[in-house]
Amino acid sequence: MTRKERFLPPWSVVVACAAFLLLTFAAHPAHADDTIKHPGDHPAYDVEIEPHGLLDPWNDVYGTLGFGLGIRFGIPIVSNGFVPSINNSVAISFGGDWVHYGCYDNFTGCSADYLEFPVTLQWNFYVSQHWSVFGEPGLYVYHGFFNDDCNVAGLPPGQCLVHTETGVLPAFYAGARYFFSDAISLTMRVGFPTTSIGVSFFP
Repeated sequence: MTRKERFLPPWSVVVACAAFLLLTFAAHPAHADDTIKHPGDHPAYDVEIEPHGLLDPWNDVYGTLGFGLGIRFGIPIVSNGFVPSINNSVAISFGGDWVHYGCYDNFTGCSADYLEFPVTLQWNFYVSQHWSVFGEPGLYVYHGFFNDDCNVAGLPPGQCLVHTETGVLPAFYAGARYFFSDAISLTMRVGFPTTSIGVSFFP
């Protein structure tokens, strides 16, 4: 039984994220809302607080899908973003995630847990009164705990060896928000190393 270590995101992940962002962005002009043409016409906030559930379909630890929980915080740094003629903004996004992996098929007694700490530059585009999309390039620090090599010679029955690994890798996400009001939104994110869905609060 083996586990796979963290790897650099494949180009297919970056392409998929970019396609998600472009398709979402392109879909909304058909709904006849010109919010994107009005710079600054978006909710003003000091901090975004986003608890979420998440999945890791990429890293294939023990051949299984990872799942977990996390939280993100967003701090706006530019209210009217890099393109002054459209409705966009820029924020720094950071937080922490916990991801759990079980065992593959009929293996038993192994598991892995990762703590991940992403830091990204979040570029938001407000495409309608209720929808915004964003891209997030950045980095994440990870620390993994592994319980494996169970029932090997010399160990008591049911006992496993514990391994750890730590590193830093690139992160990239694309996402969308649906605003129920200026103070709360449904936030969806796809990318590397995780995909998530949660609720954002803008106090």
